[in-house]
Amino acid sequence: MLFVPSLLQHCRFFRVLKFGSSALLCLSLSWCFSVVLADEVTLVRPDCRDDGFVPLSQGDQLAHWNHNGNWEINSGVIYRQDKGGALVYVGSKVPDDFDLRFEWKVGKGSNSGIYYRPTQYEYQILDNAGHADGQNPRTSAASLYFCVQPSKDMTKPVGEWNTGRVVCKGTIIQHWLNGEKVIHLDYRDPKWASNVDMLRQRGGNLETRGANLSLQDHGNPVWYRNIRLKKLKESEPIDMNEVTPAGIPASVLQAEKKKLAGIIQRREMSKQSQDQNKQ
Repeated sequence: MLFVPSLLQHCRFFRVLKFGSSALLCLSLSWCFSVVLADEVTLVRPDCRDDGFVPLSQGDQLAHWNHNGNWEINSGVIYRQDKGGALVYVGSKVPDDFDLRFEWKVGKGSNSGIYYRPTQYEYQILDNAGHADGQNPRTSAASLYFCVQPSKDMTKPVGEWNTGRVVCKGTIIQHWLNGEKVIHLDYRDPKWASNVDMLRQRGGNLETRGANLSLQDHGNPVWYRNIRLKKLKESEPIDMNEVTPAGIPASVLQAEKKKLAGIIQRREMSKQSQDQNKQ
């Protein structure tokens, strides 16, 4: 029993002694096994914390993800390798109020995105310097695509990992990039009316809920890892500090209007085609 004080303080030492010394038989077996099992969990997942986040990307299997064979995962890193469409998480729906965290990187000129609510809620993933969408802050990396531009460009160079985060609670939408909040939108606040209307014209409705998380396939190389999702409780506070969107040059706004008109026209033509096929 001379070992007991140190055992209580050092689970690893206890684990070794348990298997290598008969002197430990005098201890309660139930106490022994509970300590050993607790230590095994720590050894396997040293970074594991009961913080409410559910990991969605682990190991070498895309469990609970639907795709057409064009996405792979290796040691927790998801990457697009061929044409085929989006990668959709079907393990559960995205909660109404949530905190989504992930890491991402792109190849030169690459474009992707994360859809987290129905009808055009998209966290833009982009090589700002190498893609045309990077010329407009409202369609640049970390934007709420074609709705709100980030406060600044916080992206890292192509090939380097970025950390992304989306927080939604009630009517608040936040986008974070590399540790900094770059969008804080309360879509019922009148000052955001023009932004909300722009999204509405594209077919978006900020009141909708209940989507499956979706990683966009735009035909470009893109990588994701450490995707994890947490349901926010009503009592759980979020950062309410506002941020100011980056300015958009007049010439870019003019090009944006033309692009939006084209989007609306293509959507209407698609709807007409679908209606004709039903007849």
